Amino acid sequence: MKPDSQPSQRARARPHHRTAKSIAKRVAALVVAVIALYVVLPSLTAVIGAWPRLSTLAPGWWIASVVAEIASFTCNFALQRLVLRTKDWSAVIMAGLTGNAVTNVLPGGDAAGAAVQFRMLNVAGIDPGNAAGGLAASSLLGVGSLLALPIFTLPAVLGGSHISRGLVRAALLGLGGFALFVVGGIAVLATDQPLALLGRAIQWLLNKVRRHRAPITGLDQRMLQQRDDIVAALGKRKTDAVLLVAGRLGFDYLCLLAALRASGTDPRPGLVLLAYAAANIVALVPLTPGGLGLVEASLSGMLVLAGVSPARAVLATLTYRLASYWLSILVGPVAYFLFRRRYGPVDLGHPGSTDAKGTT
Repeated sequence: MKPDSQPSQRARARPHHRTAKSIAKRVAALVVAVIALYVVLPSLTAVIGAWPRLSTLAPGWWIASVVAEIASFTCNFALQRLVLRTKDWSAVIMAGLTGNAVTNVLPGGDAAGAAVQFRMLNVAGIDPGNAAGGLAASSLLGVGSLLALPIFTLPAVLGGSHISRGLVRAALLGLGGFALFVVGGIAVLATDQPLALLGRAIQWLLNKVRRHRAPITGLDQRMLQQRDDIVAALGKRKTDAVLLVAGRLGFDYLCLLAALRASGTDPRPGLVLLAYAAANIVALVPLTPGGLGLVEASLSGMLVLAGVSPARAVLATLTYRLASYWLSILVGPVAYFLFRRRYGPVDLGHPGSTDAKGTT
């Protein structure tokens, strides 16, 4: 009897199917990024075109902006070290810098950067469960803190005068997003039912889309377990986590204030905070790598609405992005090289793919 070759044909077809799907996702992400960059190209060109004027910056304030951004990154790594439940500073810092560089370079790089960071933490000996729960906790805390920023701008919105309607709308949008985030967070933490229902709905949808692949099962239970891992990652140090989140955002905001000072502007901190909050809410939409173009367009525009002259708003935005975006990209490869020397090679595989334990 002739042996059935159908299983082997299916086995050969699976890698091809996965490769084609991976390529399709990357092409789609690239197309979205190109379209988004095209839309914001005039603002991005204006910001990049301000390079020659960097020589006019006040050196002391420029150094202060870089120091403030380093302090912001330090708070971020301290937060990740806390939620990862590890004492290894070097692994957290080097994996974080590498993952951040990947996120800021690749289209749709959030998933790729998280995957690279996850694999590096595994190589460094951090438990995969702790890594998955900790990175998820850090990400959720970051989103929640950005959405909460407009709360601190309420005094300027309610008591200030001559505030642009655009800034007011941005603040109200952020407040609405924060309210939804809080309600959803309370529901997810207080009871299992909402998260379990969400998990089953996602599972049903994925199985409908992936009809020719093995069905996904138990996604609701895995999501509940991940939630418990996040809560366990924070443990009894929730106050420390809140302070570190505040420090991360606070020093980043001080970086922007110092950049404005370096450009010769005497900023109004309340209105600048409103512009900063609005620009960061826009940057939550992952259309381009690291918000490239979107942040430049939104932040420079919001600073103009906050009373900064257009020329100085563009120069301050470039100065801020040099410290918060471009320098971190340059440091990423160095961090990865040092990581390999200390912990050994990292099998990066296909960033954004799923590992054996089902963690993305």
